[in-house]
Amino acid sequence: MKKLLHAGNIVFQGDDEGFQDQAEAGLTSCEALVARTGSVLVSGASGSGRRLSIYPDQHLVLARTSQVVADIGDALALLQRTYGPDQLPSMVSLTSGPSRTADIEKTLVLGAHGPRSLVLFLLDDAPAATT
Repeated sequence: MKKLLHAGNIVFQGDDEGFQDQAEAGLTSCEALVARTGSVLVSGASGSGRRLSIYPDQHLVLARTSQVVADIGDALALLQRTYGPDQLPSMVSLTSGPSRTADIEKTLVLGAHGPRSLVLFLLDDAPAATT
């Protein structure tokens, strides 16, 4: 993986030193994709933890078509089936696009409380049709 990142001129930093100042993008997986709201459900239980979906300016999400559910209730039910009702992740977040706020003088600001952009890479893992 590091070789692929290097070939694309993307710097990989494996330690925590200077993380908030240097991380331009965070690549994460997700728990589910909610079709009704266009939201991505992420949790702290993923290998990337909590911070990669919040601190970097760009949030890149790798998901599969099998993770698409109809609505938020279906996404939460999937979480319960995956982890059990008593073992849910300590952090669950729904993201429906870039962070935005207009709290200050009603001026829209992107990236004030999270990533400025959200990019989804959707892999088709549906079984091939047979004839």
